[in-house]
Amino acid sequence: MKPVEIYTSPLCGYCHAAKRLLNSKGVSFSEVDVLSNPDRKPEMIKRANGGRTVPQIFVGDVHVGGFDDLNALERAGKLDALLKA
Repeated sequence: MKPVEIYTSPLCGYCHAAKRLLNSKGVSFSEVDVLSNPDRKPEMIKRANGGRTVPQIFVGDVHVGGFDDLNALERAGKLDALLKA
């Protein structure tokens, strides 16, 4: 399975929803809390092509986007293939 990384904030409901979805699928992920680690936010913005909001989700080298994008992949039945590709 490809490594999954998610940039989050503890105050973000969409971040919690994204983590719940990944956990429900048994997907392990690394989490970067940009509120506790503000020095990592510029890294997130660069990797996300200017995306400044959290969550920002990456599967391997693929920038998925935020929770809505992750959820859309799941609803379309494409998330499992992306995780395993």
